Amino acid sequence: MAVGAIVFVVVAVAVTAWLGGRNSMSTSTVTVGGSEPSSAGSTASKVSATVAAGAHDFVQFACGQCHGFGGSGGVSADVPALSGLGRSLTVAQLTKIINHGLGESANPTKPYMPVWHGIVSRRQIGELVAYIRAGLPPVAGATPPAVPTDQGLVVEGSQLYVRDGCINCHGPNGLGGVPNPQSPDHTIPPLSGATFRTQFNTAAKITALIRSGSVIGKAPIVSMPHWGGILTKRDLDALAAYLATFK
Repeated sequence: MAVGAIVFVVVAVAVTAWLGGRNSMSTSTVTVGGSEPSSAGSTASKVSATVAAGAHDFVQFACGQCHGFGGSGGVSADVPALSGLGRSLTVAQLTKIINHGLGESANPTKPYMPVWHGIVSRRQIGELVAYIRAGLPPVAGATPPAVPTDQGLVVEGSQLYVRDGCINCHGPNGLGGVPNPQSPDHTIPPLSGATFRTQFNTAAKITALIRSGSVIGKAPIVSMPHWGGILTKRDLDALAAYLATFK
């Protein structure tokens, strides 16, 4: 969803696990549970505050949109589940994958892990890797936002913009401003304003860009991954309707 070199959020895009170490991890614990509130008689497990933060980062950066909720997989044959993968990879391996991406593909129906360097902070990298290596336990409140389907495409698209991580790179209301030093314009382009509106002046052009992405270089450049193998036609139409409201 954008011009030039971008990441759509989300995200969370394909291929493996996430992220690298952190010099100091919190050792306090929090209670975790499933997607529903725990009943009084249920047993609750404990995770560190770092692991809990990683669960929220996993939602914020839309990792589950490609790797499945809780890293359970099943979204695309080209994207692995993370639930059984985390402990098989070292912190250094996970760090490299998240920072530099993996499995870049020119086929818009085959998602790949994009470059997240410069988008995900070092602290968040540490939290994500801790969460993955802990087995991606359920954490209360770490769930994607609900996407209503009965309030019109614009409302639906506005929630997809958050759920799928577009906001992480393109900013609220598509205002942009996230640095991308190796790209020609040194920033992730906005999805609002005259330049974008002139180049992408129809819903068809917008959905085509979201579907095919815009891979213009190798790491550490941040490129727009293709979402053709992840998002449905309705998702694409809703996002295009929402982007059309930007000025």
